Amino acid sequence: MLKLYNTLKRKKEIFYPQDEKCARIYACGPTVYFYSHIGNMRTYISEDVLRRTILYNGYDVKHIMNITDVGHLTSDEDEGEDKMEVGAKRDGITAWDVAKKYTAAFKNDLKELNIIKPTAWIKATDTIKEQISFIERLENKGYVYTTDDGVYFDTSKVSDYGKMANLANVDQEPGARVEPVPGKKNPEDFALWKFSPKGKKRDMEWDSPWGKGFPGWHTECVVMCINSLGIPIDIHCGGIDHVPVHHTNEMAQAEALYNQDMARFWFHSEFVDIKSKKLSKSKGNIITVESLKEEMFSPLDYRYLCLSAHYRTKINFSSSAMRTAKSAMESLKSKVKEIRCETTARANEAYRREFLENINDDLNTPKALATTWKLLRSDLGKEEKYATLLSFDRVLGLRLDKEEEEKIPYSIKNLAKERERLRKERKFEEADKIRKEAEEKGYKIEDSSQGTRIKKI
Repeated sequence: MLKLYNTLKRKKEIFYPQDEKCARIYACGPTVYFYSHIGNMRTYISEDVLRRTILYNGYDVKHIMNITDVGHLTSDEDEGEDKMEVGAKRDGITAWDVAKKYTAAFKNDLKELNIIKPTAWIKATDTIKEQISFIERLENKGYVYTTDDGVYFDTSKVSDYGKMANLANVDQEPGARVEPVPGKKNPEDFALWKFSPKGKKRDMEWDSPWGKGFPGWHTECVVMCINSLGIPIDIHCGGIDHVPVHHTNEMAQAEALYNQDMARFWFHSEFVDIKSKKLSKSKGNIITVESLKEEMFSPLDYRYLCLSAHYRTKINFSSSAMRTAKSAMESLKSKVKEIRCETTARANEAYRREFLENINDDLNTPKALATTWKLLRSDLGKEEKYATLLSFDRVLGLRLDKEEEEKIPYSIKNLAKERERLRKERKFEEADKIRKEAEEKGYKIEDSSQGTRIKKI
C-alpha cells in the first residue's frame, strides 16, 4: 500500500489511481532559457522514483512534462524580462533557438541520470490557442481584469486562495510578495496574459482579444495539465519552491473555472544546499550534470546521493558528499559484479516485501538502499540475490544491470599524451608532475612494452 505525503493536506495519504489502473501525473518541466542545475535535477530524480514506485506497485502511468519556452519572467511572477528573451540576448540567437538548444541539453541530462522520459512532452508555445480560450472562460466568469501591462486574475474572488501555501496565516501587505505593479487590485493577483512592450517586437508574441503579447507562466501549466490529463489529475509534481506562488496560482485558476482542485495529490521535492566551492561552475555560476562529469563524478553518483536522502529533506551538496556517493556507487557496482549472472530465478519474497514496505512509505529511499545493502551482504545464492537486486533497481534506477565499460575522460588522455611528449623531450621532472596530477584525479598512467596504459585507481 503506497503512502505519499500530500502537500495540500500536510500529511501522508494512501495513494491509488482514480481509474484503478493508470496514474495520471503532471510534472512542471524546465524553463529552457539556460542549463538546468543539480537542484533542478534532484526534483526530476524524485519524480522519477515516484513514477517507478507506482509502476512497481503494478499500475500504469501517464506522465506529462511541460517545456516552458515562453512567459516565465525573471521574478517568477509579474516583474522582469521573459527568461527566454534574456537567454536570447546572452547567447546572441533567437528565443526560439534558445528553447531548442536548452531543451536538448535538458533531455540529455535526464538520459545521463537514467530518468525515464515522460509519456509526452508539451511545449507552452504549442498551446497558445488553448490558453487564450482558457483566459476567455475565466473572464466570462468574472475572475479577470485588465491593466496597462496585461490581463490579471483577481485572487480575491477565490475564497480559499493560498490554502496549499497557508497564505491565509501570513500577513500580506501590498507589494510584500512582489514589487507593486500599477493597476493590480491585490498584491497576490497574477498575470494571465502580458502585453508586448510598446514600440518593441518580441521574438515570441501572439495576437489575443486583449492585445498582442504572451501568456503568463501560471496559466500555461494549468492549461497544459488539464488539456492533457483532465481534472482532477492524480499527482501534480514540482520543486518545493513552486508551492507559494506557481502551484498556488495554478490551483486558484482550476478552482475558479472547474470548482475543484486540479490534483488529488501535490508532490514536492526539497532544495539542494550547495556547500561546494571546488566543483566547476563553468555554466554561468551553476553546477550542472556536465560540471559533475568534468570533476570525474558519474551522473549516477549524484543520483545515488539524492537517493541517500529522503526527497522531503534538504541535501547538503559538497565535493565531500559527492566523493562519499561515488565511493558507495563503486562499492555497489563491485558487489554487483561478483553476482552478475544469467538467471531465471525470482526475487526473494522476504527481501522484496521489505523493500516494497520501505519505498511505499512516502518513497523512503534511504531505507530502500539499506535493504539493498542488506541483500548484497546476505547468504542468498548468487542467482536469487541478483534477481532480487534487479527487482530493486526497477525503482532505484542505478543501471545495476549494465556492465559499464571503463571510459577514460579526454582530459586524462590528454594528460597522458602530454606526459609522453615530455618524456621524449627528457623532461622527466615535468612528466612526473603530470603523472601525479592524473593520480589526484583518480587515474594511474603506466608505461609498458605496448605503450602507455591508463587505469582507474
